[in-house]
Amino acid sequence: MGSPTSRDREPPVEVREFVRATPRLDGMVVSAVGYRSTGLRPALHRGLPSPYLTLIFSIDGPVVSGSTPEQAYGADAVRTDIVVGGLHQRPAFVRQPEHEAGIQLSVHPLAARRLLGMPAGELADVLVTEGTDVLGGAAGEIHERLCGEAGWSRRFALLAGYLRRRVAEAGRTAEVRPEVAEAWTWLARHRGAGTLGGLAAHVALSPRRLTTLFRAETGLSPKQVARLMRFQHARDAVVRTVAVGGTPDLARVAAECGYYDHSHLVRDFRQYTGLSPTGWLAEECRNIQAGGHRNGGECEA
Repeated sequence: MGSPTSRDREPPVEVREFVRATPRLDGMVVSAVGYRSTGLRPALHRGLPSPYLTLIFSIDGPVVSGSTPEQAYGADAVRTDIVVGGLHQRPAFVRQPEHEAGIQLSVHPLAARRLLGMPAGELADVLVTEGTDVLGGAAGEIHERLCGEAGWSRRFALLAGYLRRRVAEAGRTAEVRPEVAEAWTWLARHRGAGTLGGLAAHVALSPRRLTTLFRAETGLSPKQVARLMRFQHARDAVVRTVAVGGTPDLARVAAECGYYDHSHLVRDFRQYTGLSPTGWLAEECRNIQAGGHRNGGECEA
């Protein structure tokens, strides 16, 4: 009997696994998610803007990405086992291979000095940076150890211990100006609503001075971060509905999340995803139903 032909072979079984851990790092890491996928049809994934920095340790080959689909598939694609991404306002394009695994962290921008050794402002609008360029050679050693661990709990513990050591080494020199910290808290409490004048008055700075300090620390202005927070809440609301098999009412989501109307929400979706809300959902529906896209938590963190 001959070997099976390609027509006779069964298609690979698709497996998507998402494992969440409680970071326990005093709010510096908003979420920690272990992911593993096998049997996927290779595709292009959109890494969406959010109010948080991205830190990924891949344990199944490098993450291949670009600022455009053409770059992601081209010779100048960025390939790295450790990904650091700053706050940005457009999607990153990531090649999703047949199999992948790793840990993705959502890092609070005001914790960047302690965890990354630099203010988030130095990563302004950087979609992907080689992790060892930011974190140093010790991160490469941690990556190797993560690849050698067999279970998620041990991987999470190893990574958390590494980050705690970085915080301890940073000490008090990594503190953020209190006006900037309070401005972020105010924006999060208002879910991206409110005026720059109201925010500036709250922290007793002029709008111009506040914007300068805030941008230097985070890489974006208060208005830009407010928009990201509002979009994050809208996206979270849509994802929660789809995850339980429902159809989101976009007009209602827009009203509840502080948009002027449905069209206003659609404009933000187009800027941050490159697609309409329905187009993005059609592209990401299977990931959402498998448990993906619930990585960033709520903006109150």
